[in-house]
Amino acid sequence: MGFAPIGIKLIVGGIIAAAIGGVIIVWSRWAGIPVLFLGLAFAAFSAYFFRDPERDKVFAPGEIACPADGTVMTIKNEGTPGITVVRIFLSVMNVHVQRAPMEGKVDKVQYTKGKFAVAYAPEAADNERNLIGITGEYGRKIAIEQITGAIARRIACYVNVGEDVKIGQRVGMIYFGSQVAVYLPESARVLVKPGDKVQGAETVLAVW
Repeated sequence: MGFAPIGIKLIVGGIIAAAIGGVIIVWSRWAGIPVLFLGLAFAAFSAYFFRDPERDKVFAPGEIACPADGTVMTIKNEGTPGITVVRIFLSVMNVHVQRAPMEGKVDKVQYTKGKFAVAYAPEAADNERNLIGITGEYGRKIAIEQITGAIARRIACYVNVGEDVKIGQRVGMIYFGSQVAVYLPESARVLVKPGDKVQGAETVLAVW
């Protein structure tokens, strides 16, 4: 089990705070106890939330990997001809790292400022977000959109335009409860349904 880079810093910060609390206890027993326990609690929460497990699933040709852990909310055309949108809700309990749904080249990274509505609400489509477009074999195109929630206030993108990515490769992370939207051509057959629990780089989201 690994941790996202920012998570390592926060874990270390919590441990340092706990150590300071331990030192304070030596000099003033009761004054250091809250610092010790708050530091340990913060380190433990950071270790849990920023966990970044290895995912080694080998996908068959034509399979499209799910880019995120969470629960499938909706699968529908949202007004753009020929495009199916799969929306996945990530609770604070889910791994928050996003992964590439297919092998290809990053052709678009577009960050958009927006609102901070609850991630599972319809109006979350207007939240702060970051779109990552990938073009794969035969000109096939998929985009994933990292969308903040009411608590989440930061999106991390690990890739740049022109970069080659492998299926399942880490492409970014959203901090705290959030949503990921996957934009697929209608020619792709979606294999999941609303309510399904999915895992990034483990679940087969769709097939060409």
